[in-house]
Amino acid sequence: MERTLILVKPDAMQRGLAFEVLGRLERRGLKLAGLRLLQVDEAMAKRHYGEHEGKPFFEGLVEYITACPIVAAVFEGPDAVAAARQTMGSTKPTEAAPGTIRGDLGIEIGRNLVHGSDSAESAEREIGIFFEGHPVTTWERGTDAWAFE
Repeated sequence: MERTLILVKPDAMQRGLAFEVLGRLERRGLKLAGLRLLQVDEAMAKRHYGEHEGKPFFEGLVEYITACPIVAAVFEGPDAVAAARQTMGSTKPTEAAPGTIRGDLGIEIGRNLVHGSDSAESAEREIGIFFEGHPVTTWERGTDAWAFE
């Protein structure tokens, strides 16, 4: 079973969309395996966005993700990374398909509501950052047989 990290970003939190974002992923069929409400500090933000360090927008990313509490979630399922990314839609909301989180609820690329891991390897690294010392659970839902082959 593949896992992916989802972050409900500050703009979604400020707009009261946390459960809308998480609910869309659950309705897609992905299973919630971990959930945290947390205030990201500068050190955690810099670990998460490390690949962008030195780029002109890096400090803005750090300032943004630390602006207010966020929700970090782990979802699992077959092809969880691809399923979550499809459900989120294109990074640029004005190019995201209708029916996606960003296509329905977003306007600007800098305020695109949600982060999702871009690969299984990234998911493992990111889950380690946001869930370090916190459990991620594997469990069986009664509906799993109807969602997963």
